[in-house]
Amino acid sequence: MGSRPQPPDLRQEDGRRLHAALVEQEEDDDEEEGSEDSGSDSTSRAEPLTMPTFDVPYFRYIDDEGTEGEEEWSSSRSLSSIEEDSSTDSVVSDRYVVVSGTPEKILEHLLNELMLDQDPDAAQGAESDTLLDDFLLTYPVFMSTADLCQALLGHYCTRRHRGKEDRKEPVERKRKVLHLVSQWMCLCRGFLREDAHVQLFMKTLHRYVLDDLYEHPTLDTDVREVQRLHQLQRRRTVDEYSPQRKSKALFHQSSLKESGLQSRCSQPWTKEALCQVYLSMDSYLSVKAGAGAAARELLQAVADRMEVPQGELVLVAVTYPGGRLLLQPQDRVFSDSLRPVGRLHICRRDLGEVLNPLTDNSELRTARMLGLNTWDVAVALSNFDWSIFNAIHEQELVYFIFSRHASNHHTAALELLLQRCNEIQLWVMTEVLLCSPLCKRVQLIKKFIKIAAHCKAQRNLSCFFAIIMGLNTAAVSRLSQTWEKIPGKFKKLFSELDTVTDPSLNHKTYRDSFKKMKSPKIPFLPLLLKDITFIHEGNKTFHDNLVNFEKLHMIADAVRLIRHCQKDHLGNGISQKSSSEARAYVDHLHVIDNQQTLFELSHRLEPRA
Repeated sequence: MGSRPQPPDLRQEDGRRLHAALVEQEEDDDEEEGSEDSGSDSTSRAEPLTMPTFDVPYFRYIDDEGTEGEEEWSSSRSLSSIEEDSSTDSVVSDRYVVVSGTPEKILEHLLNELMLDQDPDAAQGAESDTLLDDFLLTYPVFMSTADLCQALLGHYCTRRHRGKEDRKEPVERKRKVLHLVSQWMCLCRGFLREDAHVQLFMKTLHRYVLDDLYEHPTLDTDVREVQRLHQLQRRRTVDEYSPQRKSKALFHQSSLKESGLQSRCSQPWTKEALCQVYLSMDSYLSVKAGAGAAARELLQAVADRMEVPQGELVLVAVTYPGGRLLLQPQDRVFSDSLRPVGRLHICRRDLGEVLNPLTDNSELRTARMLGLNTWDVAVALSNFDWSIFNAIHEQELVYFIFSRHASNHHTAALELLLQRCNEIQLWVMTEVLLCSPLCKRVQLIKKFIKIAAHCKAQRNLSCFFAIIMGLNTAAVSRLSQTWEKIPGKFKKLFSELDTVTDPSLNHKTYRDSFKKMKSPKIPFLPLLLKDITFIHEGNKTFHDNLVNFEKLHMIADAVRLIRHCQKDHLGNGISQKSSSEARAYVDHLHVIDNQQTLFELSHRLEPRA
């Protein structure tokens, strides 16, 4: 990748010139000589840091007090780098290669290579889109959203008031920045909607674009998209600004650009969580509830599931220091971070000083499960999982691996599906171990084997894995008398299904089987997270304080699997119509989450010899 002549930068007006470099895939002899000339600079380079901070050029927002009309900005940076040799040219590769670089330089290269008004099927355009997608998916690893907003403003305002110069290149640059912002907002809509930095950035960019519209009429199409994005961020009356008022009728005709991300922009974003409502000290009822759920909703769900009058129940939140809080029907059960206000217990109103457990009749419970059609149960399970999986964004996996504890609100849907997978496994164990009669226990295991097979046929590998792992747990697999009664054809079917979950050769059987399945499909997410973790731990994020973009490209490739699995080009949707009885049963699973209790139940059914 050859060096390109850099456009004049406003940072020269402040007397500071930022040195940045992209490490090229191949270096010719001239580049080696250039590196020797800059050896004196590189020797003074600071020691590599584990997680360096990058101070991008700061542009004042229009809401900053007393700054309107100013063009001042600082250019201090904590990263020292080598000077780029602009006199060297090399042959551009057929595909983009960015090995490493500073955040600013990677963004600058991205804008240089961005292709506008080109056939998306063209090879060069596809490579540019891939680079853009890689950057937007992984930028939280090496720069904050606030830094990216500042950097984009800096690139948009380049040569903003430079006088009589060639106007074509600055206009092209502005269009590229606006195109990048549009793609960014479409791709990361869930993470940016409530970000204060993004809201102020869109307001400031909106004003800059309106200022430029009369000087550069070719921005007409782009300004419509900016207006639409700005309205999505604010959802209220825009500021009084005369150029905008004159063009108000024009902006309302905005439409989405044709893009692979178009469908993602229109997807609703709803925050939900699986609330664990404990009926006893070691068993709970799983209830899916929204972020603003009130106590009355959980009381109603438990009352319907346990067939108890709602008026006899109360919801108590037990805090870790040992305190108890009696929740009123209108009280919210989740905090702003989607965490319960405490460990939630359902009790009868005459609880007194002790949390009386709300028990379930095991015989009626088993009879109800055996009375359900296996296909209907599998459809209900798949519909539930798909509603969660379809809301997962690829960037959630990046946040989960790199900053899991600092970004809980960014991984809500991902953690929800992982929690659901664990609950399915516990549910299988609970149903089998609470069934005392041997003959009915055999029927239950046969039923779960058939449900697992149906889930695989419906391309729900998450639920399929959970059921097979539940049957393979030590507490269930040790029931030798029960497994001896299983018919041979069911044992053979279970063996075939169990082979898919075989971890040998890095889960080769599962990976081969999953590749053959049509989209949409639900993958086994713990395995995908393991793959990303191996990429993360096996490769450094920074080399000599330069971002290892090749590593981020591999991570972006891995997380794009989510996008591929969510696509439905041929109408092969996972969601199907399920019976109301099966849906009511699997939507509120009653499970035991205490492993010691499960083992005690197992030894009670078949005591150790």
